Amino acid sequence: MFGSFFARLTAAQPGSLPAEDCRLALTALLVRVARSDGHYDKEEQARILEVTQARYELSEADALALRSEAEALEEEAPDTVRFTRDIKEAVPIEERIKVIEALWQVALADGQRDEHEDALLRLVASMLGINDRDNALARQRVERQS
Repeated sequence: MFGSFFARLTAAQPGSLPAEDCRLALTALLVRVARSDGHYDKEEQARILEVTQARYELSEADALALRSEAEALEEEAPDTVRFTRDIKEAVPIEERIKVIEALWQVALADGQRDEHEDALLRLVASMLGINDRDNALARQRVERQS
Protein backbone atom coordinates (compact mmCIF):
# COMPACT_ATOMS: atom_id res chain seq x y z
CA MET A 1 0.00 0.00 0.00
CA PHE A 2 2.77 2.45 0.89
CA GLY A 3 5.51 0.98 -1.28
CA SER A 4 6.40 4.10 -3.24
CA PHE A 5 6.12 6.27 -0.14
CA PHE A 6 8.48 3.99 1.82
CA ALA A 7 10.81 3.84 -1.17
CA ARG A 8 11.16 7.63 -1.06
CA LEU A 9 11.53 7.64 2.73
CA THR A 10 14.19 4.94 2.77
CA ALA A 11 16.19 6.00 -0.28
CA ALA A 12 19.88 6.59 0.35
CA GLN A 13 19.52 10.09 -1.13
CA PRO A 14 15.85 10.88 -0.71
CA GLY A 15 14.41 13.73 -2.69
CA SER A 16 11.95 16.18 -1.29
CA LEU A 17 8.63 14.70 -0.38
CA PRO A 18 5.62 15.99 -2.28
CA ALA A 19 3.31 18.10 -0.10
CA GLU A 20 0.79 15.25 0.24
CA ASP A 21 3.49 12.83 1.41
CA CYS A 22 4.81 15.38 3.90
CA ARG A 23 1.27 15.81 5.22
CA LEU A 24 0.94 12.04 5.55
CA ALA A 25 4.33 11.77 7.30
CA LEU A 26 3.37 14.46 9.80
CA THR A 27 -0.01 12.86 10.49
CA ALA A 28 1.64 9.46 10.96
CA LEU A 29 4.00 11.13 13.43
CA LEU A 30 0.97 12.50 15.31
CA VAL A 31 -0.43 8.97 15.43
CA ARG A 32 2.92 7.58 16.61
CA VAL A 33 3.00 10.05 19.49
CA ALA A 34 -0.59 9.22 20.43
CA ARG A 35 0.16 5.50 20.44
CA SER A 36 3.51 5.76 22.23
CA ASP A 37 1.98 5.33 25.68
CA GLY A 38 0.20 2.12 24.67
CA HIS A 39 -3.20 3.82 24.54
CA TYR A 40 -4.79 5.41 21.49
CA ASP A 41 -7.67 7.24 23.11
CA LYS A 42 -10.65 8.88 21.45
CA GLU A 43 -9.41 12.25 22.73
CA GLU A 44 -6.11 11.75 20.93
CA GLN A 45 -7.86 10.62 17.76
CA ALA A 46 -10.14 13.66 17.89
CA ARG A 47 -7.18 15.97 18.47
CA ILE A 48 -5.41 14.53 15.41
CA LEU A 49 -8.52 15.36 13.38
CA GLU A 50 -8.59 18.91 14.79
CA VAL A 51 -4.91 19.45 14.08
CA THR A 52 -5.05 18.12 10.52
CA GLN A 53 -8.26 19.99 9.71
CA ALA A 54 -6.80 23.27 10.94
CA ARG A 55 -3.28 22.81 9.57
CA TYR A 56 -4.29 21.60 6.11
CA GLU A 57 -7.75 23.21 5.85
CA LEU A 58 -9.43 19.83 5.40
CA SER A 59 -13.03 18.83 5.69
CA GLU A 60 -13.84 16.37 8.45
CA ALA A 61 -14.17 13.57 5.88
CA ASP A 62 -10.78 14.38 4.34
CA ALA A 63 -9.17 14.61 7.79
CA LEU A 64 -10.66 11.22 8.71
CA ALA A 65 -9.30 9.70 5.50
CA LEU A 66 -5.85 11.20 6.16
CA ARG A 67 -5.83 9.95 9.75
CA SER A 68 -6.88 6.46 8.63
CA GLU A 69 -4.09 6.36 6.05
CA ALA A 70 -1.61 7.69 8.62
CA GLU A 71 -2.65 5.04 11.15
CA ALA A 72 -1.93 2.30 8.63
CA LEU A 73 1.38 3.91 7.66
CA GLU A 74 2.45 4.32 11.29
CA GLU A 75 1.89 0.60 11.90
CA GLU A 76 4.15 -0.31 8.98
CA ALA A 77 6.88 2.31 9.49
CA PRO A 78 10.08 0.87 10.93
CA ASP A 79 11.18 3.97 12.86
CA THR A 80 10.52 7.62 13.57
CA VAL A 81 13.67 8.86 11.84
CA ARG A 82 12.16 8.31 8.39
CA PHE A 83 9.33 10.74 9.12
CA THR A 84 11.34 13.41 10.90
CA ARG A 85 14.16 13.56 8.35
CA ASP A 86 11.85 14.50 5.53
CA ILE A 87 9.70 16.81 7.64
CA LYS A 88 12.88 18.62 8.70
CA GLU A 89 13.92 19.06 5.07
CA ALA A 90 10.47 20.17 3.91
CA VAL A 91 9.38 22.43 6.77
CA PRO A 92 11.11 25.69 7.79
CA ILE A 93 12.26 25.96 11.42
CA GLU A 94 9.42 28.33 12.41
CA GLU A 95 6.90 25.79 11.17
CA ARG A 96 8.73 22.92 12.88
CA ILE A 97 8.03 24.56 16.23
CA LYS A 98 4.35 24.52 15.25
CA VAL A 99 4.78 20.82 14.43
CA ILE A 100 6.10 20.24 17.96
CA GLU A 101 3.13 22.16 19.36
CA ALA A 102 0.77 19.95 17.34
CA LEU A 103 2.52 16.86 18.67
CA TRP A 104 2.14 18.15 22.23
CA GLN A 105 -1.56 18.84 21.58
CA VAL A 106 -1.99 15.17 20.74
CA ALA A 107 0.21 13.90 23.57
CA LEU A 108 -1.72 15.96 26.13
CA ALA A 109 -5.18 15.39 24.64
CA ASP A 110 -6.00 12.67 27.16
CA GLY A 111 -5.15 14.99 30.06
CA GLN A 112 -2.09 13.03 31.15
CA ARG A 113 1.63 13.40 30.57
CA ASP A 114 3.22 10.05 29.99
CA GLU A 115 6.93 9.28 30.17
CA HIS A 116 6.82 7.43 26.82
CA GLU A 117 5.20 10.41 25.10
CA ASP A 118 7.67 12.78 26.79
CA ALA A 119 10.62 10.69 25.62
CA LEU A 120 9.32 10.45 22.07
CA LEU A 121 8.65 14.20 21.94
CA ARG A 122 12.20 14.93 23.15
CA LEU A 123 13.58 12.63 20.46
CA VAL A 124 11.38 14.05 17.70
CA ALA A 125 12.14 17.64 18.70
CA SER A 126 15.86 16.90 18.55
CA MET A 127 15.51 15.21 15.16
CA LEU A 128 13.60 18.24 13.88
CA GLY A 129 16.35 20.57 15.07
CA ILE A 130 14.32 21.96 17.99
CA ASN A 131 16.28 22.38 21.22
CA ASP A 132 15.01 21.27 24.65
CA ARG A 133 14.16 24.81 25.70
CA ASP A 134 11.98 25.50 22.65
CA ASN A 135 10.38 22.08 23.03
CA ALA A 136 9.51 22.86 26.66
CA LEU A 137 8.15 26.29 25.71
CA ALA A 138 6.00 24.67 23.01
CA ARG A 139 4.61 22.22 25.60
CA GLN A 140 3.90 25.07 28.02
CA ARG A 141 2.02 27.03 25.34
CA VAL A 142 -0.13 23.97 24.64
CA GLU A 143 -0.75 23.39 28.35
CA ARG A 144 -1.90 26.99 28.79
CA GLN A 145 -4.34 26.62 25.87
CA SER A 146 -5.90 23.48 27.32
